[in-house]
Amino acid sequence: MTLWSRYRGHALVTLFVILVSFLAFLLIKSDSRETSSYFDSRDLVRQLKQLDSRLDAKILKTRISDEYNYNLLTGPIADSSRRWDQLMALNIALEHSGIWQARKKAYLDATAEKNKLIEQFQAHNTALRDDLETLSSIEDTIQADLEPFSAEHPVESLSVLYSASKLTLSALEYAQHVSNGKADKIERQIQHLTAQKASLPAALTPPIDKLIEQANVVMREQPLVNDLLDRIGFIPVAASLDGINELLNENQRRADLQDHQYQIYLSVCAALMALLVLYLIIRQLRSYALINQMNSALQAANERLEQRVEERTRELKEAQSELMDAARMAGMAEIATNVLHNVGNVLNSVNISADLVTRKLRASKAQGLGKAVQLMNEHSSDLGDFVSHDEKGKLLPAYFNQLVTAIAAEHTEIVQELAQLSKSVDHIKEIVATQQSYAGTAKLLEPLNITDLLEDALRMNTGALNRHKVTVLKDFQPVPIILGDKHRLLLIMINLISNAKYAVSDLSNRERDITLSVRVVDGKTLRLSVKDEGEGIPQENMSRIFTHGFTTRKDGHGFGLHSCALAALEMNGHLYAHSDGPGKGALFTLEIPLNTIHMQEQSPIANPSQLSAY
Repeated sequence: MTLWSRYRGHALVTLFVILVSFLAFLLIKSDSRETSSYFDSRDLVRQLKQLDSRLDAKILKTRISDEYNYNLLTGPIADSSRRWDQLMALNIALEHSGIWQARKKAYLDATAEKNKLIEQFQAHNTALRDDLETLSSIEDTIQADLEPFSAEHPVESLSVLYSASKLTLSALEYAQHVSNGKADKIERQIQHLTAQKASLPAALTPPIDKLIEQANVVMREQPLVNDLLDRIGFIPVAASLDGINELLNENQRRADLQDHQYQIYLSVCAALMALLVLYLIIRQLRSYALINQMNSALQAANERLEQRVEERTRELKEAQSELMDAARMAGMAEIATNVLHNVGNVLNSVNISADLVTRKLRASKAQGLGKAVQLMNEHSSDLGDFVSHDEKGKLLPAYFNQLVTAIAAEHTEIVQELAQLSKSVDHIKEIVATQQSYAGTAKLLEPLNITDLLEDALRMNTGALNRHKVTVLKDFQPVPIILGDKHRLLLIMINLISNAKYAVSDLSNRERDITLSVRVVDGKTLRLSVKDEGEGIPQENMSRIFTHGFTTRKDGHGFGLHSCALAALEMNGHLYAHSDGPGKGALFTLEIPLNTIHMQEQSPIANPSQLSAY
């Protein structure tokens, strides 16, 4: 086999890739984007010139119109800035050109200078127009103020009114056409009116002073306004735009010449690709017969492979059956460990209740009843005299009264402990039933008072909390009566309180406090949380905290939090854990959807936001 035959396929592929790449490059370079952007740019330049002309017309109209615009720049500047930004975006490729930068700077400088002069024009023209509008009203005020005075001094009054009218008229004429002669005339009229006001009472002079002041403003502001108009007209904004337009035309001519060259290269490349495709077609036809032969061989090999796949599939099914049996046994073992763990937690409460009942029965006040009855039997023949006159006999009625009260109290306490014992036993039964139905069977929902349920969870942990001297702080917000799974919620809270107790049990340098909170979030979610100030959770353990069998305690087994997480999921809720690190405590939060039946405040404290000790 020759060297060409060995590497012919690679060479053809390489040649084809080179031609395709070169063709794509030519197509991209010959794209008419430059032409499209050129026409868009010219249109934007034309619009900018129109906006500049429209602004000049507005300025002239403001100069001669009675109704004037106090803010000429708001609309035109916004429109011009938007179109200028569009023009810059279309010609961003020209930013490296020094000529483009110079002409862009010329336009921006001219625009900035013109806007500056327009702002000055607006300020002076506004003052001038406001002054001209008030001239007539001041003249009317002078006439109204002189009416009482004209009755006694008609000649002086008429002379002052005439002078004021002439000054007003002269000021208006000066505003229309500025000249030195009109200015001198206004100065003479001001001096004459000033001399006339000396004969008037002092109370009548303020309007005349105001008229004189307004006339001076007209003389001062009108030349400034005219000068600013002349300076605005000489700003070369349109000329700078013409320069930009010329540069765009030159760039377009260069782009057209380059596109023509690319078209020639594109034609050559297309011809080469056509020859290559023709060669490949001929080679493909020659290879067709060889492919048919190979297909026959492949079909025979495929039949042999199918037989081997069938054998392998049968082996895999047998292995899968064995794995399913092993997984079923592992699931049964996990359920059994969860049952033992959760029952063990509740059995602590059962043992505490049973121990309390035993101790109360052993120390019962009822034992003194036998002694009292024995004393009465000893004096059965003279019982009345014994009770009435003997010192010991006199104590019997009071003793019986106290005994009745004590026995009643003991009876109440024992009944309460037996009721708690019954609740714990019922909870054990429910735990077993719950674990038996872990496959997804729905549990019965019942109306629940969350505060009472939390108090039950605390009572089931009372012995351990007291033994480790742990203080429970309650932050119970008002929560409605909800429909929920009582035993799943109780299972979760018992485990979380027990874990918090273990977390603070070894503290010696600060108080052993845990905080139990309940609240409603956004009216949709019930949030229960248990926070401790104990040993905390390292960051590397946060991802495994709810894993089955994971624990950091020497005597722990890692079943409690795992079963709690499963119970939360079965209630369509979530159980979260958070810790800032070792020694900084931990926060476990349970969130479940809120199913309310009616609103009822159930916080046992006056101020729900205030913490109280258990």
